[in-house]
Amino acid sequence: MESKDALMAWFVEGNKPRNQWRVGTEHEKFGFRKKNLTPIAYEGDDGIHAVLVKMAEKFDWTLTLEAGLPIALVKGAAAITLEPGGQLELSGAPLRTIHETQDEINEHLRQLGQVCRDLDIAFLGIGAQPKWLFKDIPWMPKGRYRAMRDYLPTRGRLSLDMMTRTATVQANLDYADEQDMVRKFRVMLAVQPVVTALFANSPFIDGKPNDFRSYRAHIWHHTDPDRCGLLPFVFEPSFGFERYMDYALDVPMLFYYRQGGYHAAGGVPFRMFFEGRFPALPGQRPTLDDWALHLSTLFPDVRLKRYLETRGADAGNSSTLCALPAFWKGLIYDDDALEGAWERVVEWSVGERQRLHAEVPKLGLKTGVPGGGTVRELALELLDLARDGLQTHNERNQNGCDESIFLKVLYQWAEAGKSPADRLLETYHGRWGGQVDPIFMEEEFESFYGECA
Repeated sequence: MESKDALMAWFVEGNKPRNQWRVGTEHEKFGFRKKNLTPIAYEGDDGIHAVLVKMAEKFDWTLTLEAGLPIALVKGAAAITLEPGGQLELSGAPLRTIHETQDEINEHLRQLGQVCRDLDIAFLGIGAQPKWLFKDIPWMPKGRYRAMRDYLPTRGRLSLDMMTRTATVQANLDYADEQDMVRKFRVMLAVQPVVTALFANSPFIDGKPNDFRSYRAHIWHHTDPDRCGLLPFVFEPSFGFERYMDYALDVPMLFYYRQGGYHAAGGVPFRMFFEGRFPALPGQRPTLDDWALHLSTLFPDVRLKRYLETRGADAGNSSTLCALPAFWKGLIYDDDALEGAWERVVEWSVGERQRLHAEVPKLGLKTGVPGGGTVRELALELLDLARDGLQTHNERNQNGCDESIFLKVLYQWAEAGKSPADRLLETYHGRWGGQVDPIFMEEEFESFYGECA
């Protein structure tokens, strides 16, 4: 690539007409041995390697290998991948309805459940690992993670915790063109702290309360300021594909891929590579694959690829995973809902957005919002907009229910003013008697068939 036009074109190729808009959902989870609640390693009869191989054998997934070792599974547009600390991630296919997303997740959990029963292991849905010490968590054998493990601690004191002790649920949404991308990006970024508070589900670390509702969000605040957090320029009048491209060009590279392996990039901005001044590859210019790889190493609260990826929610259990894509679809894919959400946040200053972003991990739904009121009250307003948007879409399942059924749990949390973290803390201080071990069984993944599903 010798022209920025090629970099810009990469984003433009994501443009899709409304009738082709889809929602993709990703979720991560922690594997553990049921007999003693310890983490499962990569190796061993009950390890991640065994899980991947058995999934491929039993359910016709295709193994992806790196240095001869299985590190992912692929089937159609879906994938099962590994996070650094062994968190297993389902990267779901882009689907038309949230009903299809729930079916996809249930089928994934059915397959995974069969393998887990054979190995006497299970998976936990929560935003941060509640029990294990950092030193006890195994690392997965992926080359890119070795490079990240060396570089990121120089940029943030909790970066290794981010890699090994956090889990999230994400939703990926389409845009029609540059103008549509800008509108959606701004609303998503402004609303993200509300989503963080609503889905907060990581109040424990090292076996005890950590004084946060979303410790996962706190960890991200101390990972790498070059590539994480809020992007104030998104709210500037000039924002568009080119501005995001310029931001990405100036972010230091984590690694590059050549000769079948990942290599540390030494913190060199991608712009130097683009201009042929990358010391590791003198005179060479990047390919589009290099550009796409670099973009995957940017971690702002909302990320632009050939779609928009929301990144600010703690992982949850089976019954809550579809709430996130349902919320974002209702709010972002309906023009009235999108405009209503923007009107609610448009007057906030950069400082006010940063203050909200900083306070939400600790205060959760009780955080004050600019202009008065609390995040809880704003969440209820946004939920009404999302519900109306989903009801306008009127995508019904075989039982006649539209997609707004997936917002029910969010209404329950917001109306009570209690996120999953608040409920976990109540149980910890009550029925669990100051112990975190029960969380492994009570939040263990299983297929979910809720009301009207």
